[in-house]
Amino acid sequence: MARIVMKFGGTSVADLDRIRNVARRVQKETALGNQVCVFVSAMAGTTDQLVGWVEQMSPLHDAREYDTVVSAGEQITSGLLAIALQDIGVPARSWLAWQIPFKTNKVHSAARIEDIGVDEIIQRMDDGIVCVMAGFQGISDDNRITTLGRGGTDTSAVALAAAIGAERCDIYTDVEGVYTSDPRIVPQARKLDKITYEEMLEMASLGAKVLQTRSVAMAMNHKVRVQVLSSFTDKPGTMVVDEDEIVEKQVVSGIAYAKDEAQVILVGVKNKPGIASNVFSLLADGNINVDMIIQNETEDGKKTDITFTVPENDLDKAEKILNSAGNIEFDNLITDPNVVKISVIGVGMRSHAGVAATMFKTLADKGINIQVISTSEIKISVLIEADYAELAVRALHTAYGLDSE
Repeated sequence: MARIVMKFGGTSVADLDRIRNVARRVQKETALGNQVCVFVSAMAGTTDQLVGWVEQMSPLHDAREYDTVVSAGEQITSGLLAIALQDIGVPARSWLAWQIPFKTNKVHSAARIEDIGVDEIIQRMDDGIVCVMAGFQGISDDNRITTLGRGGTDTSAVALAAAIGAERCDIYTDVEGVYTSDPRIVPQARKLDKITYEEMLEMASLGAKVLQTRSVAMAMNHKVRVQVLSSFTDKPGTMVVDEDEIVEKQVVSGIAYAKDEAQVILVGVKNKPGIASNVFSLLADGNINVDMIIQNETEDGKKTDITFTVPENDLDKAEKILNSAGNIEFDNLITDPNVVKISVIGVGMRSHAGVAATMFKTLADKGINIQVISTSEIKISVLIEADYAELAVRALHTAYGLDSE
C-alpha cells in the first residue's frame, strides 16, 4: 500500500463541479488501495480577491493579519472537498496547517517550513481516511497563521510527501504535463515523459509556470518523485525525477523564455576594486534580484560598462537606487524593458559539445542579435529584443530536434 500526496491548484477547484471532479479522482486513487493525502489551493481568483480586500482596507496593513485573511481561501476549499468525498462514500477529513502542525518561521507572506508534525496524519491515513489539507499556510512559534507565498501549495504538498515518505507527489494543473516549450508559442512542442529535477528547476525559474521553483528545489533535496498532470484528462503526465532514473538523456530537453526581464547598463563606471560590490549590494538591499551580468573594460582600462538584468517590475526602483547612489560614479544609465530571455536547457549538455554554437548560429540565421549571454552546467541563456521572442523560441525548438513528428 503506497502513500500518495495529491495537489490540486485553483483552476482544478474553481467551482463546485470541479471540486466534485477532484473527489472522483481521489476516489480512483483510493480504489487502487493507496493511502492518500490531498492538498488544495483556493478557488481560482479567491486569493486575488482576498488580497484586494486587504489592500483596500489599508495599504500599510499588518502582515500578520494579511496572512489571516489570505489563508482563508484554502480553508474553504479543503472543507468542501472533504464534504464531496464523504458524499461519494470516501472517508475524509479536512485539516488546516495549524492542526498538523506545519511549523514555519515568522516571515509573514513568505514563510519557510521548519518542521511538520506527521504522526496524526500517518495514523489517519493508516485508518483509511483521506486527509484533505489546506495548502499555502503554516503556523509560527508564536501561534500566528503564516503563508508560504504564491504557489505555496506546491511547496506544502512536496514538503509533506517528503515528511511521510510518499511514493510520489502528484501535482494536478490545467496542463497535461511538462512540454519541451510553451505549446501556445510552439505548436510542435512535445510533452516529456520524464524530466530531471535540475532541468525542471531551470525551466521553473526561467519562465515555465508549471511548477513553483521552491517546490522543485525541495523535491530535489528530498528525492520526492513528482508527477505533473491535468485535472481534466486521464492522460499520463510528466514525472520529475532524479537524473539516475532517465536512461537516455536528451542533449536539450526544452526551450524556455521569460518576458518579465529588463536590461540595465551602467556606462563609464570607474574601473576600481569594489565597484561591482557597491552596485549589487545596493540592489540587494533594495530586494532587487539581479540575473544576467556582463562587464566590459574600455581600451585604456580606466572605465568599465556593467550590464545586467532585473525583473521588469523592479526597473524603476533599480533606476532610483542607482541614480541616488553616492558611492558609484558613472557616465550614463541606460535601461531597456523591451527584452526577453531565451534559455536552452538540458542535462545532456554536460557531455555534448556544440550546444552553444547551434544556438548562436540559429539566432544569427534569423537575424536576431544577442545582447547578453549567461551559462550554467545545463543551461545557456541569451537576452534578445522582445519582438523576436516567438521567432527565436520556434527556431531553437526546431534546431535542437524537439519538434513533434
